[in-house]
Amino acid sequence: MAQLQQFKDHFILLCEAGFIAVNQADEDAATKLFRASTLLNPHNVLPKIGMGYMHMIKLELKHACKVFEEVLQKEPNNEMAKAFLGLSYALTASEVTKGERILEESAKRAHDSMVKNLSQAALDFIEKFIKKAPTPVEMQKKTEKNRKKKR
Repeated sequence: MAQLQQFKDHFILLCEAGFIAVNQADEDAATKLFRASTLLNPHNVLPKIGMGYMHMIKLELKHACKVFEEVLQKEPNNEMAKAFLGLSYALTASEVTKGERILEESAKRAHDSMVKNLSQAALDFIEKFIKKAPTPVEMQKKTEKNRKKKR
């Protein structure tokens, strides 16, 4: 354990490298980097947020939500975890409204401008792509379906 102490100041570097690995779709490297950073600072939630972020990017949304909720139990005011939780819920078909509420709160109350921007961008995405109006083809299919039911 004494050997780990000499690398304590590398904690942030390892976490940052983990997030970069996630963005490069290198799950193996990201996992190893987040685990290594957890060894250096087991009480910090940033590596756990990184793992949740990885699950969110892979669209393993239930698992991502679970991870972010665990972080928020430990740190209820963690703005990054709250925004990612809102986004994860918003991308889950049955939880869009719950995700929207969390993102709206995050967009209003977050102190970090990057978190506010992320939350607002996520809300715009939900409005434009998730809650979008049906296309003419979808409307026609719906109309045909209703006609068949009436017969």
